[in-house]
Amino acid sequence: MDPQRAKNILEAALLCSVEPIAVKELTRLFDGALDAAVISTLLEDLRRDWAQKGLELVQVKTGWRFQTRDDVKRYLEQMNPEKPPKYSRATLETLAIIAYKQPVTRGDIESIRGVTVSTQVMKALEDRGWIEAIGYRDAPGRPALWATTSEFLADLNLASLNELPALDDDKDQRLADELQKVIPFDQDDSDTAENDENQQAQNN
Repeated sequence: MDPQRAKNILEAALLCSVEPIAVKELTRLFDGALDAAVISTLLEDLRRDWAQKGLELVQVKTGWRFQTRDDVKRYLEQMNPEKPPKYSRATLETLAIIAYKQPVTRGDIESIRGVTVSTQVMKALEDRGWIEAIGYRDAPGRPALWATTSEFLADLNLASLNELPALDDDKDQRLADELQKVIPFDQDDSDTAENDENQQAQNN
């Protein structure tokens, strides 16, 4: 098949998809006529073709997708001024610990943060699709082991956890600050929900 024709087909498939598409899935477009290596080369060519446009072709954990470039995103947001979700510092710290230390239990998170982890914090991250229970630790009570998801990587435009900002071994307390470098939302500084829950636990 003519390479340009193949790129046009890949381009159409990716532009019409709402989710990233893996190379293995893209090979099905050509009924086996093009293998994964050729598809990957064509995708890199297509990425360069779009280098100066408002959309960019990127590779994330779950595959390839088109997305709006950061330098034009703010203009598009004026057409739909919907505010992004805001998360508390407690939520960001919890997510950071899971991302960098996974798999971890709630007890592990509480030990690192030094405070009780709010159920609302865990639920917010789980509902967002960024964390999931991947098993249970062989310990009393069999606590759930939490890890980040492919959706977490896709939302942060990361192909793997190795692309998270590097940490110094002696700076674990800065997990959230490092993760904030790649988190694509505004944080709300209030920890009201968690403070309320901790206060209620103390009162009981």
